[in-house]
Order: sequence, then structure tokens, then C-alpha cells
Amino acid sequence: MVTVAPTPASASPASAHPATGPRTGTVRHLGPNWYASVMGTAIIANAGAALPVDVPGLRSAVTAVWALSLVMLAVLLAARAAHLVHHRDQARAHLADPAMAPFYGCLAMALLAVGAGAVLVGSDWIGTTAAIALDTVLFTAGTAIGLAAAVTIPYLMVVRHRVQPGSASPVWLLPVVAPMVSAAVGPLLVPHLPAGQAQQTLLYGCFAMFGLSLLATLVMLPLIFARLVNGGPLPLALTPTLFLVLGPLGQSTTAANKFADVARGVLPAPYDQGFAVFAVLFGVPVMGFALMWLALATALVLRARRRGMGFAMTWWAFTFPVGTCVTGAEGLGKHTGLAAYDWLAVALFVVLVSAWLVALVQTLRGVASGKLLAAPR
Repeated sequence: MVTVAPTPASASPASAHPATGPRTGTVRHLGPNWYASVMGTAIIANAGAALPVDVPGLRSAVTAVWALSLVMLAVLLAARAAHLVHHRDQARAHLADPAMAPFYGCLAMALLAVGAGAVLVGSDWIGTTAAIALDTVLFTAGTAIGLAAAVTIPYLMVVRHRVQPGSASPVWLLPVVAPMVSAAVGPLLVPHLPAGQAQQTLLYGCFAMFGLSLLATLVMLPLIFARLVNGGPLPLALTPTLFLVLGPLGQSTTAANKFADVARGVLPAPYDQGFAVFAVLFGVPVMGFALMWLALATALVLRARRRGMGFAMTWWAFTFPVGTCVTGAEGLGKHTGLAAYDWLAVALFVVLVSAWLVALVQTLRGVASGKLLAAPR
């Protein structure tokens, strides 16, 4: 969702700092952080699909955005494949760099977000059968990569990375949030599986990934807040990464509501009703904390902006995490019947689209000038 992590002892990716010189056309410095742009684009479609308002042309618009995210994913996968083939030393350096390694979670989330969009809106253009097939492939690959990242990246942090005391970063959440995205989008495939064991296995599997990601997030959040309290505000270019905390909050609320949507008819009583109760009892307080963090992160971003914070790829952190709060609010509006959550979803969607447009335009300019693909300082 962003491009850099605040690790003083490691080299910062090029996209967070002014480049020393444009190197247009090279993929040598194209890191896994670029998948954040795919995630931030796909979430527009996923959030807009269930928006509780009837806006003429909205579904066609978000379907077009989903198609754009699919093209972006294909282009980026090809570019990253070329990077791995021709620049293996740089690929190894990314894994060894505690500032870049967590972004391998973005690959998983990009696959999952685009796959979910295929079922939610893409079926309008490519048909239900093709949409389900595409989502099945992307969900399987994204889940496998996400689970691998959730174990491998923390392992590397322990045994290989040299993380300085007090350098905890919101970027650390990226690998462990990926399974939560699987948990949130997996229920879309449940109705398309054979009834009985297949449906129940997928639903319980998603619930297990929900727990995996939630508990890992609860371990890391105190470290992140302690870093802010003890170390002060993040560097200007890194301040947008504070929005990453919204990701596990909004996505877990979304997942809880998606479980409730499909549990009836799949699970025996009382578990089918239990998920409906859980969606509200879990989602309401978590969304409350998400709004508090949104206010805190916004205040710190405005502070950084007044102090000269310019555009960096970290601005993509304003997209996907906010989008998960939109889908979380949509789910709560459905299961509580409260119009307040519907209006919250609409308001956050407006913020999401505005942030996406700014990030997209600025990224295109950076790519055209070569600055975002240049070597780091």
C-alpha cells in the first residue's frame, strides 16, 4: 500500500525520496511496493459494488476501474518477472532489506483484490463463469503467497534483518494483513462450491486466517504506537503509512460481515446465527477504533503537509486501507440496519476516490519523468 518503511539502517526505496536521476525504461528498481497501486485501484471497484446508494452509472464506472486494475496487475506481473530474471541481485536485496521485504505481502493482496472484483463487478463484462474461474485462480495464488509472506517475512526479521530499536513501522503489518484479505474475499466463492464439506471447509479456513491475521496485528499495533509516542512523528515521506493501520481494522470488520452473509445454509445451527451476532459485536467496536485512528493519522498527515510533505508512492496508503473501511461500514449498515453506517460508507468512498485520483495522476507523472523508477539515493 506504500513504498517505504522507516528503517534508518537500511536503504530507502527510490519512490519515497527525490531521485538522483531518471532511469526511464528500467525495471531494476521496481520493487514489490508497486503492487500497492493495483490494490488501491481494485478496492475502488470492490467498495463501490456494495455502496448503499443508487447513483446512475456508478456500477459501470467501478467496473471500468476494476478492468484497469486487471490490466495494471498483468503489466506489473510481467515487469516484476523481468526484474526477477534480469536483476536477481536486486531481488535478493529487496528480501534482505527490512524496509522493502514487508511489501511482498502487497503481491498477495493485489491478486486477492482483483480476483474479488471479478466476482463483484467484473462478471458484468466477462460473464459469471469466467469471473469465478479468474477469482479462483487469483484467490488460490494470493492466499498461498499471503500465508507464505506472513511466516517468511517475520522469520527474516528475526534471523536476518537488523531492525533498530524503536523503528517499528506500520509497514510491518503488510505481510500479516494479507491473510485477512483472503478471509474477507474467500466467502465470495463459498456459494459456488458443492454444498457440505467443501463450503464449510472454505468458510472455516477463512475464519482461521481471520484469527491468524487479527492476533498478529494485535501483537504489532502496540509496537507501532509506542514508536510514535517515544520517537515522535514519522519522517514526512513516511507519514502516510499511518493509514496502513486502517487495513486490518477495516478488513477484519469486512470479513466478519462476509462470514455472516454466507454462514446461513452452510453451517449448522447455532453457528450460522453466531456469525451474524459476531459480525455486529466485533465490527462495531473495531470500526469505532478505526475512526479514531483515521482522525489521528489525518491530523499527523496534515501536520506533515504543512511542513513540506510532497508526493511519494507512500500516498497509495490513502487508498486500500480506506477502502477496507468502506466495505466494513457497508457490512455493518447491512447487519445493523443503521443508516449512520450507510452514510459513513458513502463519505469514506468519496475520500477513497479522491485519494485514488491524486495518487494515480501523480504516479503517472512520476513514471513519465522516470523519477519513480530511478535508483535510490
